[in-house]
Amino acid sequence: MNQNAKRTGAQALVESLAKAGTEVLFGYPGGQALDIFNCLTDAKFPFVLGRHEQGCVHMADGYARSTGKPGVCLVTSGPGATNTITGLATANIDGIPLIVITGQVPMSLIGTDAFQEADTTGVARGVSKHCFLVQSADEIPEIVAEAFYIATHGKPGPVVIDIPKNCQQALTSAQYPERVSLRAYHPESAATSAQMNRLAKLINEAERPVIYAGGGVIASGAAKDVATLAHRAGIPVATTLMGLGSFDERDPLSLRMAGMHGTPAANWAMNDADLIIALGVRFSDRVTGKISKYAPKARIVHVDCDPASIGKNVSVALGIVADVKDVLTTVLSRVKSATHPEWTSKIDGWKKSHPVTWSQMHPNVIMPQAVMEAIDKATGGRAVMVTDVGQHQMWAAQHFRYSIPRHFLTSGGMGTMGFGIPAAIGAAIARPDHKTVAVCGDGGAQMTFEEVVVAVEHKLPVTFVVINNGCLGMVRQWQELFYGKNYSGSILTVRGRAANERLEQDLKYDYLPDFVKLAEAHGAEAYRVIDPAKLDATIARAVRSKKTTVVEVIVEPRANVYPMIPAGKPVSEMVFK
Repeated sequence: MNQNAKRTGAQALVESLAKAGTEVLFGYPGGQALDIFNCLTDAKFPFVLGRHEQGCVHMADGYARSTGKPGVCLVTSGPGATNTITGLATANIDGIPLIVITGQVPMSLIGTDAFQEADTTGVARGVSKHCFLVQSADEIPEIVAEAFYIATHGKPGPVVIDIPKNCQQALTSAQYPERVSLRAYHPESAATSAQMNRLAKLINEAERPVIYAGGGVIASGAAKDVATLAHRAGIPVATTLMGLGSFDERDPLSLRMAGMHGTPAANWAMNDADLIIALGVRFSDRVTGKISKYAPKARIVHVDCDPASIGKNVSVALGIVADVKDVLTTVLSRVKSATHPEWTSKIDGWKKSHPVTWSQMHPNVIMPQAVMEAIDKATGGRAVMVTDVGQHQMWAAQHFRYSIPRHFLTSGGMGTMGFGIPAAIGAAIARPDHKTVAVCGDGGAQMTFEEVVVAVEHKLPVTFVVINNGCLGMVRQWQELFYGKNYSGSILTVRGRAANERLEQDLKYDYLPDFVKLAEAHGAEAYRVIDPAKLDATIARAVRSKKTTVVEVIVEPRANVYPMIPAGKPVSEMVFK
C-alpha cells in the first residue's frame, strides 16, 4: 500500500501483526476491542474464538510451546484483560513468548472508573515481561514490532499491549519498522573464551559429571547439542519437568526427570555428582529441596540467557550468561572424548534397583499409571502430550517416554490447573501433523472444559483423557501424608464429600459431573472406562479417531505419586510408598 496512506490504528495493528509473523490469533471480543475485531475479516491470519479469556491465553501458550513462535491473543478491556492474568503468569514463569493485546477505554476516560476500565498495565506488570500502553495510533506499528522482539529475545516471555479505543479509531500513516532497536534492552550475551576454557576443563576433569537440562535447552533449540556433549564425554543427563524431551529418555545415558517426583537415579546422581552442568534451568524449589543439602559434592556450572537466574537459588562455581546452544556449539570442540565406567555402573545399579514403577491396588480398579502407559503404547510415544496440573501431570512425566523437544507441554512453575484443555487446542492448531493428547484431572478439567467446543468447531482430532479419581488428587495426597488424612475441600465425589473421613473404593459411578454427557453436549465423541480390561482398547480407539474425543477413566482414588521428596527436604528423605 501507499506508504503515506492513512488507515485506522486498528487496521495498522492487524497489518503489523501479520508483518510480525502472526499465524493465528486467539481471542474473545468486547466493546473496547470491537474496532480491532471489525478488521479481522480482512486479516491474513485466522482468528480462533475461545470461550473464556484465560482459555484464549492458554491456547496461545500451547501454540507457542509447541512451535517456539510467539502465541498471540486479543481480548477486551476490564474483565477481559483481568481474565488473562493467570495465563500471563503461567507463560511468564515458564519463559513462553506471548503477545496479549487488550482493548482499553478511550484515553480521555482513563482514571474516571469508566465502564469496563481497569489499569491493565498496572495489573499485568508483575506477571509479564513488559507492558505497553499505547497513547497514539502512530505508535502501534512500532510497539507491535518491539513487543515481538522483547517476547523472543533474552529469556522469552509474555508482553502486553493495551490499546485505548480512541487510538484504535484514529488515523495513522505509520508503518511497521524494518528493524527494532531498543535503547534500554540488549539481552544478547556471549560467553568469553576464558569461560569456555574453564567449562571444558571442568568437564574434562570431572569423574562424576551430570548434565542437568531444562526448558532453556528446548527454547534455544539445543537438544541435539546436549546429546552430542553427553555422548562425547560420557555424561548422564537428567532433566527438569520443563526439559522433558530435551534428551531421549530411551538413551542409556538418560536419568530422566529429577526433582520432587523425579527418578531415584536422577536425584541420587545429582546428589553424588562432582560436576553439574546446568543448562537453561531455574533450580526451582521443587528440584533442589533443602538448599543447604543440595548437591553437596558438586561444582555447579549454570548456563542461562537470564542473568537474574545465575546464583539466585544455588551457589555456582561458574555462571555463564549466554544462549545454551551457542555455549554448547563452542565448547564441544574443547571437550575430550571420555567414559566414566565406575560412575555409569553405579547409576545403572540405581536404575535397576529403584525403577519408577507401580503396583495394582485392587484387581478391578484402573491404576492411573496404567493410563499413561496405555497412551504411550497407543501413540507409539510420538504424541504431543499436554497435561493439566496435579497427580496425573507427574504420572505423565514418569510413565511416558519422551524423546522429542516440544512434545511435552505443561504448566511448570505456576502449576496452573485448567491449562491442559486449551493448551492442547493451541498445540493441535499449531501442529496438525502430530497427534495431540491432553491428560487432565477431574478437578482441572472442570476449570476450562468449555474450551472443548473450540476443538469440535475446528475439527481437531485431539484426545482429551480425564483421569477421574473423584478428588483433587495432589491436594488429597498431601493431606494424607502431612495433614492427618483430613481431606478438607479435596473430595469431589457425591458420597465422598459427605463422608470426609473416607475415600470411595468401589466401582459404582457416582462422580459429578458426568464427563461423557458433558463431552457429548459439546459435540465430542466420548467414552468412559471403568474396567481395566477395556483400558488399552478404548484409549487406542480414541487416539485413532479423527474427531475430538473425550475419554473419562475412573481410576483408583487412593493412588499416590511416588517416589516423592517432601517439600524442603533433602534427597536422603525420598519416600517410595
